[in-house]
Amino acid sequence: MHKLILATAIALAAPTLALAQADSKPAAKPAAVAKPATAKPAAKPAAKTEAKSDSKPATTAKAAPHHKPAPKLARTAAKAVEAVTPVDDDTSVVLSADELAIAERVEVGASKCELGANVVVTADEKRPGFFNVQLQGQKVRYHMHPVESRTGAIRLEDPRAGALWLQLGNKSMLMNQKIGERLADDCQTPKQVAVAEDLKSHPAPALFDASDIPQPQAPQPKAAVKKK
Repeated sequence: MHKLILATAIALAAPTLALAQADSKPAAKPAAVAKPATAKPAAKPAAKTEAKSDSKPATTAKAAPHHKPAPKLARTAAKAVEAVTPVDDDTSVVLSADELAIAERVEVGASKCELGANVVVTADEKRPGFFNVQLQGQKVRYHMHPVESRTGAIRLEDPRAGALWLQLGNKSMLMNQKIGERLADDCQTPKQVAVAEDLKSHPAPALFDASDIPQPQAPQPKAAVKKK
């Protein structure tokens, strides 16, 4: 009897317990609301770049520099310049057309020099353009060839001996640069003697003419300004 009463009580209480458990559970979370999609800003338009030309502008060719001819030096200045210009020591010499042209202007024969010295210049028959230069009374003979000089004077050189023969219009000079000595100076052929005599009555113009130099002008007085 007691069991029946207990079973009945449990059966009556079961729905109440079920409702109580359902009320005790937390309510389910509301579904998350989806955020509205925001449109991404449109990509910036690519900057327009000007098409560069691969070809560079043509450059005008520079005009070749115009070389002014070297001014003619006085004979004394030319002699001093050539005396200190070193003799080329290259012995494998092949004469150019310009040097062969210089050889045609070389005075050959005997030249009378100061202090009683004499120099004899003879052309080398085996080698056109070359000359043998010998100071009389000495056994040394210089084998020389023409070179283009800095002053326009006729210049012969012996690269082995370091000697040079300098010919100007009115005189010549023989020098050995290796020993630093002038072997013969103021040497003259008959033709050079005639040139020297002509220079006495018709001296060569000076290197610089004073009339060509602009003279400073005196300052002009300023006009007086009238006050109003």
